[in-house]
Amino acid sequence: MIRSRLLGAIFVSAVLLAESGCLFHTRVVETRTSTAKLENAGKQQLVDFINNEAAKIKTLNATVNIATSVGGEKKGKVTSFEEVRGYILVRKPDMLRMIGLFPIVRNKAFDMVSDGSQFKLSIPAKNKFYVGHNDVVHPDGNPLENLRPQVIYNALLLPEIDPVTDIPVVEDGTEVIYDIKKKKELEQPDYVIDIIHRTGNDWSLARKVIFDRTNLTVHQQIIYDQNGSIVTQATYQAYQEYNGVSFPNVIEINRPKEEYSIRLTVEKLVLNEELRDDQFALQQPPGSILVNLDQPQSNQAASNRSAPAPSGPAKK
Repeated sequence: MIRSRLLGAIFVSAVLLAESGCLFHTRVVETRTSTAKLENAGKQQLVDFINNEAAKIKTLNATVNIATSVGGEKKGKVTSFEEVRGYILVRKPDMLRMIGLFPIVRNKAFDMVSDGSQFKLSIPAKNKFYVGHNDVVHPDGNPLENLRPQVIYNALLLPEIDPVTDIPVVEDGTEVIYDIKKKKELEQPDYVIDIIHRTGNDWSLARKVIFDRTNLTVHQQIIYDQNGSIVTQATYQAYQEYNGVSFPNVIEINRPKEEYSIRLTVEKLVLNEELRDDQFALQQPPGSILVNLDQPQSNQAASNRSAPAPSGPAKK
């Protein structure tokens, strides 16, 4: 009885003190969530959007500006290179050719071709012709030496979600945006499609596709390796209609492990025109040094040699 009375007295005292303002303090919480109008969609609608947009593109012929940078926390600095004009050809399921030109003089800085498995790279200024697998076998100290065409291909074209080998899972996420009117960073809800991929008897997170909920366009794609580590982060901006196909005019590709990034800005784009086999043919220039990137570079130095003249020039 005494204990009950004591607790009652304490409760009454707390209420009286609270009403007098002695036990609490109120502060205003600033709104950090965007008030933009959002679109709603279900998982199947988002999956259908990815597959339908991917199916619309068979070939791609683009004139682009290419900006690259190297470095980050590991190196302690970031080096940005001057933007160059480039050309990209893509033919599904796996063909890609990418050419870069030096500024002003427009001489060829590089010419790179991939068939999805093997790639070739010509760098006239170094008088070298590189060949190797699309997967890096012997990493080089220079991050750009580890660049493979498949990285560009996988980020450039969003793959379809295969119902046989892929399981899509939807989640409500958030991203930080900068509100120009309010001049501050805000959180904005988005949709994330997690794609679980089967390799043999094993399942792993292959990629995430992130939708901007203000217009339900794909804003970002994150690609993982089989160990669950992020290998590529690609963002997509400034969408434009090209013959009924919505395509981003700005694509940024970030490789966090190698610490390099590439920004592609589309100047001209033609979709679904016929592309011939010879447009993806790249021959070793006469007198250039052959470098096989699948072999250790210490062994490569001893075996470098010039190749015979090619049978004919490559056509673009």
